[in-house]
Amino acid sequence: NAVAIIDIETATVKNVAGLGFKDHSVHAFDASDKDGKINIRTWPVMGMFMPDTIDAINIDGKEWVLIANEGDSRDYDGYSEETRVGKLPLDPVAFPTASTLQKDENLGRLKTTTAQGDVDGDGDFDVIYSYGARSFSVLDADGEMVFDSGDAFEQILAANYPNVFNSSDTENYSRDNRSDDKGPEPEGIASGYVNGTPYAFIGLERQGGFMVYDLTNPTNPQFVTYHSDRRFSGNPENDTAGELAPEGLQFVDAKDSPTGNAMLVVASEVSGSTKVYDLK
Repeated sequence: NAVAIIDIETATVKNVAGLGFKDHSVHAFDASDKDGKINIRTWPVMGMFMPDTIDAINIDGKEWVLIANEGDSRDYDGYSEETRVGKLPLDPVAFPTASTLQKDENLGRLKTTTAQGDVDGDGDFDVIYSYGARSFSVLDADGEMVFDSGDAFEQILAANYPNVFNSSDTENYSRDNRSDDKGPEPEGIASGYVNGTPYAFIGLERQGGFMVYDLTNPTNPQFVTYHSDRRFSGNPENDTAGELAPEGLQFVDAKDSPTGNAMLVVASEVSGSTKVYDLK
């Protein structure tokens, strides 16, 4: 949950910049796959940004770092920190309504960690943490966060794709299936200039497709569109569901493109496919 800043010329680590935590009592999200509805609201939870892909772009002579805040637990044969909020012993002072919070339709199903949160070491948990931030963020060259997209990804999907909101990447019409994990799960990120305008492209591993943001003002990027070539009418097992689980994104500058236009290359993990988009 940090970014290392390395001076490549001298091969030295200049700084490790901690990303802190996202306060979900301010920034809403859907926490349950068992509530039977889309329920984007605030909760007493701290989100660990834990970026997957990182990219950088120069805008007006300044470097900006872009991070896709996927989140990931340590869950191995020899050690696992992963559990659900419903199984955590919660501190009665910090969480006086614990019995309500821990219902499956509230926070009970949310994936959380046993590795931190017991602030006073008394065996119960004073803070609840979740994996990822369901967003993308912009950092300055020193690793200071200057922008986070908040709950925008889930809000956009809820408004425009309610029947397939927070779907799994292996099963179509699995509405709300990933809400207890990492939601649409931003995974890959790429950036570059299209006709002189800087853009960020953020792939959503579980939901599919990618978000596009205008980075003209890197401290306040503007949502442009969401594009997906996932086909919910198809069958993932029969390879008829289109592009599933974008893992890696690569931007191709117009000067390097065979079409003369900037391009975006998206490699999708579950469908095992690569698609190239001409950006005009």
